[in-house]
Amino acid sequence: MEEKHQRYCRQCLIRETNQAAYFQNMYEYIRLLPEEDKTPPQEYEKRLAACKSCSKLLNGMCRICGCFVEMRAAIRIRGCPGIPDRWGHSSESGG
Repeated sequence: MEEKHQRYCRQCLIRETNQAAYFQNMYEYIRLLPEEDKTPPQEYEKRLAACKSCSKLLNGMCRICGCFVEMRAAIRIRGCPGIPDRWGHSSESGG
C-alpha cells in the first residue's frame, strides 16, 4: 500500500507565526496536494484572475467564505462560494 503525504495545519493561529512563515506553509500545502486533486495551472491562473476582479477579495481572503483564495483555487473540486459557476462549477459545496 502506497503511503500518502499527510497534510495538516501546522499553525492554526496567524498571530502565532510571522506572515512569511504562514504563507510559506500555505504554499507548501498546495505543493503537496496530490496531482489528481490540483487544479491545472492554466485554470488556477484563470480562477485567481476572477478573484482579483471580485469586490469580495480582501488581502488575499474571500470575504464570503473566509478562505485564502490561492488555496481554494488550487483544489480542483472547489468553486467560487459567492457566484455559482464563476469557476466552471455549479454544485460545489464550499469548504
